[in-house]
Amino acid sequence: MTDAPTPRRPTLVFWRLLALVYDVFPVVALWMLASLAFTLGYTIAGHDPHQNIAAFSPLQWVLWAVCWLIGGLYAVLSWHRGGQTLGMRPWRLRVVDASGALASWRALWIRYAVGAVSLALAGLGFWWAWIDRDRLTWHDRASGTRMERMPPRTKA
Repeated sequence: MTDAPTPRRPTLVFWRLLALVYDVFPVVALWMLASLAFTLGYTIAGHDPHQNIAAFSPLQWVLWAVCWLIGGLYAVLSWHRGGQTLGMRPWRLRVVDASGALASWRALWIRYAVGAVSLALAGLGFWWAWIDRDRLTWHDRASGTRMERMPPRTKA
């Protein structure tokens, strides 16, 4: 007699938000390092460090892009390595493709890009999961990935 695999329940928006809150901390720390590097570079180039705060210069647009890329590298590398970011581990969440395997680089970058747009729109793509029949977000649908909640570990 073979045991059929237990179907995974859809991940609730609540669990996704908890993981996102946890993931804010390492990402903001990386952003602070990037900002420090930009500020030091700006100062070394002979500019007053207060000017980079007072005027919204083209260099600050570069910093925004670098911070977006840093967030993407954090998420995509984590998802590709084991399906989880640091914030997803305590809640036993994992990103997989439709077959249940780890997703491709392309799918993960699409997931990150659509998720970033979703967050920029006040999280509308996340809230969409409340009305979606499969409880999927915009970035789940766009990338062909799913977030699943793994069962708790059993003690051996």
